[in-house]
Amino acid sequence: MRDLASEIIREKALKLLNEEVPHGLYIEIEKFKERKTKQNKDIYDIEAIIYCLRESHKGIIIGKGGEMLKKISTFARQDIEKIVDTKVNLRVWVKVKQDWLNNESLINNKFKLK
Repeated sequence: MRDLASEIIREKALKLLNEEVPHGLYIEIEKFKERKTKQNKDIYDIEAIIYCLRESHKGIIIGKGGEMLKKISTFARQDIEKIVDTKVNLRVWVKVKQDWLNNESLINNKFKLK
């Protein structure tokens, strides 16, 4: 489920950003936890980081007043909710990690290479 959530967030980001940001985005799910609300209903708390390669990309991903990041998060949350069939509390941050494409252990972990 963590990998699926990661891919959904990445898909929404790439779709909404069109050609503005290259495909050099890496999504890391920091938290994926199911819990009960005060009304005893299931909810998933998901915290994710979108890593990009440049500071200029970070500004584009966040958008003016955070609008683009909000769109990405909203569309991703809606798709995740359909899959898990329950409410999702999705929090997403954007960080720059210039060398993530050259980090072999990170790439191996992300793409499950042996």
